[in-house]
Amino acid sequence: MGAARSGIACAKFLSKRGATVALNDAKPLEEWNAEALELKTDGIGLLPGEVPSWLLDQIELVIVSPGVPTKSIPIRYAERAGAEVIGEVELASRFLKGRVVAITGSNGKTTTTTLLGEFLKDAGVPTQVGGNIGTPLISLVESSREDGWTVAELSSFQLETIKDFHPAVAAVLNVTPNHMDRYESLTDYAAAKHGIFMNQVAGDLAILNADDEIVSSWANGLRAHVVRFSVRQELDEGLFLRGSKIVSRTKEGEKILLQRDEMKLRGLHNVENVLAALAAGLACGAAPDSMRETLENFEPVEHRLEFVSELNGVQFYNDSKATSVDATLKALEAFADEPGKIVLILGGRGKKAPYLPLASLVREKARMLVLIGEDAQTIANELGGFATTEFATDMQDAVTISFQAAEPGDIVLLAPACASFDMFDSFEHRGRVFKEEVSSLKLQDSG
Repeated sequence: MGAARSGIACAKFLSKRGATVALNDAKPLEEWNAEALELKTDGIGLLPGEVPSWLLDQIELVIVSPGVPTKSIPIRYAERAGAEVIGEVELASRFLKGRVVAITGSNGKTTTTTLLGEFLKDAGVPTQVGGNIGTPLISLVESSREDGWTVAELSSFQLETIKDFHPAVAAVLNVTPNHMDRYESLTDYAAAKHGIFMNQVAGDLAILNADDEIVSSWANGLRAHVVRFSVRQELDEGLFLRGSKIVSRTKEGEKILLQRDEMKLRGLHNVENVLAALAAGLACGAAPDSMRETLENFEPVEHRLEFVSELNGVQFYNDSKATSVDATLKALEAFADEPGKIVLILGGRGKKAPYLPLASLVREKARMLVLIGEDAQTIANELGGFATTEFATDMQDAVTISFQAAEPGDIVLLAPACASFDMFDSFEHRGRVFKEEVSSLKLQDSG
């Protein structure tokens, strides 16, 4: 169910192994992508719209894509009819060789997952990276090996549909309000994240953010050995920030792993990501010196506080991945020590979370809020009293208004606090358009 990336990958995988497969999506066939439509030549049935009940009565296995709510009527009907309902991650875990590191959190997943993958590869550890980050885990089955690690970024949606998935190392970076348009409460959302530890045993490792109230409260209830990390406190055991030093402390003593200024990543939230990746890297056998060298050369992941360009003394940053209020808050905090002001581009499809947590930083740092998308008026209602606001019709308009408002030394920051689907295909598409418009500004200016 769901004819996007993971659904297509699962359909191919199961069909190759002799299963009779139908791929379903709510969209009419003319809106399916070419790769999905091509599956018909492999003998895979294409099923647009609602799945008929007579077919659900005969199905043994339903693979639910992350974007399909597990409480939908066809899925509940299939379960009652005796079908097993799982997600692509669970399916992949039944075939993957070697061990798995799983990383989740409201923010920072992709940076942490990417960095850990680089740590392990540079340390000579056989490693492959996938999951929510791009390549479905099911597509990594063939390349997995018994002596290797699969590093998996996982969303709460993916974790809803696991049963026996068992990561040897699992990390939760943070839990803050997100996807409140899908979950009834923050407790329900947190419960989905907590599922990452469900099948861990005493020999496994659980990595927890000691500074996150929800995440740190889980420490005593886990079967796995717990390693905590913190940017705010020294820990009896774990990894933490002391001044500018990143320190690892175990029962055997402590070791300074690196200095904060040795990394190119901005912001305290990225120090958290680094601490989590270091903890996982140590668990997987990467040497501290090797990881330090990797980190010195590690650039921010695209669309995550990515420096784009400087024009007439104004710096442009693309944080299109800031699709929640908390992610935008962390982006603003990353520039808290900058002397200039921030022109902040906000807006898109909201997630029913309040924008008021941004108020104090907006009042302190924002020269202007440039608002786009479906939730622009809602943001204006909540934050308009804390900074000048302007409405933009599209990204070109937003970039133009932002550049005109900015002064030398200022920062234009795309950190929308919203999903992208009202105007763009994805947050990546939104970020690319932003960068294209900034490049267009540069061309005009040089012309």
